[in-house]
Amino acid sequence: MSEKNILFLSKGLDAASTRYRALTYFEPLKSSGWQPIHIGMESARSRAMALHQASKAKVVVVVRKTFAPAFLFLLRRLAEHLVFDLDDAIFLKSDGSMGSGSREKRFSRIAACCDQVWVGNEYLAEHAQPYNECVYQLPTSVNMSAYDKVAQKNSDYLDIVWIGSQSTGKYLRGILPTLEKAAVQLPQLRLKVIADFELHSQQLTVLNIPWTQETEAQSIADSHIGIAPMTDDPWTKGKCGLKLLQYMASGLPVITSPYGVNAEIIEHGKTGLLVENSNQWIEALQTLAHKEARDVMGKEGYKHCAKFYSVATTYQRMEKLLCSFS
Repeated sequence: MSEKNILFLSKGLDAASTRYRALTYFEPLKSSGWQPIHIGMESARSRAMALHQASKAKVVVVVRKTFAPAFLFLLRRLAEHLVFDLDDAIFLKSDGSMGSGSREKRFSRIAACCDQVWVGNEYLAEHAQPYNECVYQLPTSVNMSAYDKVAQKNSDYLDIVWIGSQSTGKYLRGILPTLEKAAVQLPQLRLKVIADFELHSQQLTVLNIPWTQETEAQSIADSHIGIAPMTDDPWTKGKCGLKLLQYMASGLPVITSPYGVNAEIIEHGKTGLLVENSNQWIEALQTLAHKEARDVMGKEGYKHCAKFYSVATTYQRMEKLLCSFS
């Protein structure tokens, strides 16, 4: 067994949690002498590979994934040190309900048997603490250099950008009538949707941009305002604000709902605007229609992101936790 092998097990390479809770730390881990390995748990073969690699690793980090009792038992037996990492309320259904309770059982089982639990926010920490006394907050973070792009903003439009997936598209669709209403007063308004689906509107110009890892940062940088509408329910309390961080790392001002971790990341009026209802959304868009306001808020948001939510900052915490296994 190598003293510095660290194995990450996740849903797969396509999952945002894999990119932002595991792969993004590979370079700093290597710089600290670790040998990181990732396996996507997508087949019986991958599970066999995971057990083989776990037997040789100093630390195994399970990212946002729960397992059947038999596999978890074997993993716990083979892993010298086992960590559970999560950035979502995976103990709930996406509508915020408990469902049959099987999600909670799988969650509690893995949380209880791990040496440490790493969580993205306080809400997740509170839920994990009844099952494990070694719960630590590691906020989702971004590699600031990945968003260091030369912006090519379209002067004919006021581009508001939303990045996400089919599963979170419901929050964007929920705010669409308000954005259409705002477009009456701000005819230059255009919505850029970076996603794996398309959105269409008769009242608002929409630019649909297929998401790719290679182009997402440039597409965000080329926009003027980042938006992140969200409802207030148990599921969204588990969210870790990735959209906000991507916008802020790109120097964009942010408009978002004041729920969950959003209210922790954004300082209203300084690093972004927190809004609850339709009138507030429209007022926020009117405020940020002015370039001077966008520039000031975007710069403050960038500095805040770099100080508290950069990979470099969060890795310092991760390294201390890993060193505790020595």
